[in-house]
Amino acid sequence: MDAAPTEPLTADPALVTALRADLAASGFTVPGVEELLGPVASAALHREEPVPALLATAGDEPRAALVRAFVLGVPVPAAALARALPSLGVEGAERLGLVAAAGAGADDAVRARVDLRPYEAEDAAGPVDWWVASDLGELATGGALRTDHVLGVGGASTTLAQVTVREPSARTLDLGTGCGIQALHAARHSDVVVGTDISARALGFARFNAALAGLAPSALDLRLGSMLEPVAGERFDLVVSNPPFVITPRAAADVPTYEYRDGGRTGDAIVSDLITSVGSVLAPGGVAQLLGNWEVRRGESWDERVGAWLDGSGLDGWVVQRELQDPAQYAETWIRDGGTTPDRDPAAWRARYAAWLADFASRDVEGIGFGIVVLRRPAADLADAPRLRRLEEVTGTVRQPLGPAIGASLAAHDWLRRRDDAALAAERLLVPGDVTEERYLRPGDVDPQIVLLRQGGGFGRTVQAGTALAGLVGACDGELTVGQIVGALGALLGVDADAVAADVLPEVRGLVADGLLLPA
Repeated sequence: MDAAPTEPLTADPALVTALRADLAASGFTVPGVEELLGPVASAALHREEPVPALLATAGDEPRAALVRAFVLGVPVPAAALARALPSLGVEGAERLGLVAAAGAGADDAVRARVDLRPYEAEDAAGPVDWWVASDLGELATGGALRTDHVLGVGGASTTLAQVTVREPSARTLDLGTGCGIQALHAARHSDVVVGTDISARALGFARFNAALAGLAPSALDLRLGSMLEPVAGERFDLVVSNPPFVITPRAAADVPTYEYRDGGRTGDAIVSDLITSVGSVLAPGGVAQLLGNWEVRRGESWDERVGAWLDGSGLDGWVVQRELQDPAQYAETWIRDGGTTPDRDPAAWRARYAAWLADFASRDVEGIGFGIVVLRRPAADLADAPRLRRLEEVTGTVRQPLGPAIGASLAAHDWLRRRDDAALAAERLLVPGDVTEERYLRPGDVDPQIVLLRQGGGFGRTVQAGTALAGLVGACDGELTVGQIVGALGALLGVDADAVAADVLPEVRGLVADGLLLPA
């Protein structure tokens, strides 16, 4: 197979417009490809097993040729590609850098030089339907990845897009833009989008993908450089980053490093450094959201370590740990990710596995956490207020996109910080439509022993409520103030209203912060 090009693609406007029209007309969309492959082949392809997909695309319809060429990486006849891309043509595809042709005849094979596939998602701003180009993966090349490999849209990219707060933003920074998918999402709700990356090839893909999505050349300001260096001294309302957070051994000569995932630091230093430094580019009220790994070392809990980073940032901080792996699981994941497997190269597999375990052992690492980090520079009027500091583990199913829930929670924290208990008691609250109540009683009992409040959306939180809190929530229909409800509960329960308030108001604050109660 031809080596991936150093300058990946040419974003010629006329040719890109023709490509976009051809891809849409051919049915090369997420639903179209799933329909072509069927559920069995689609599921197998997600597991990196191409055989069912190869069988399902043996026909001569246009989208079959596109899947075989750009997703599976197998040669297709030039005539088949020409039928799939009638406006662009094979010559146009070559000029863009998408394919390399072996000859000039209709029966000659054409081989894709890049991965190109449909992308369908929903973020807090609504649904999107694009195509995204990146480097061909291991499935298509049949070998290990090149060290400057540009990754397409993976699980981490999708997660970050779904958890990002999509409020209107004057200036947004996509730090480590890669193929540009976060920048594309940001362009839907931002006046200015700056994308940075240490890889010139990644910026080339991002530029092409922006053009393919229909954005003007000026829509993305793409800059070459490491971390925050290209934007030093600037301020942003939103920073998003899927940084190269993979923890890779630095002392082992046989362990390759990849630009898209390895930040060149020891351990989890790149995530630590980003958390403590990103505040330098955040405007007042600005939010930074990133994904990361962190080490869990012997004798130390994950939240102690990451909590110290939050304290060092001087910002509001909220970290949600979504996954925890032991060192062996982590090593297996990332060695395979680079294209090394025990059956293909057993000697390299054993050597790299041992290097990973030795690296973790040198720092007494017992686990590696993965999660979502949300940071915020408080608004000017809250600069002196106590900081938000929240670290929690949420490993169950959540309702995506989470961006609206995260944004609402940040707004709720500000709303609460501006109100002491007397001001909170004067407010009227509502129960949102996704909150339900469950009561558990023993047979024959009149009163429940357990009352649970369940959130249907967002993080899907469940809160156990005592009698007074359950009664208060049940009365929150926007008619009475919290103080009036507390007074009525005190009379009903035969308890002083101040005692009821002292019992329930802290819990009410928690329910408001988590979206189980809303200001009327």
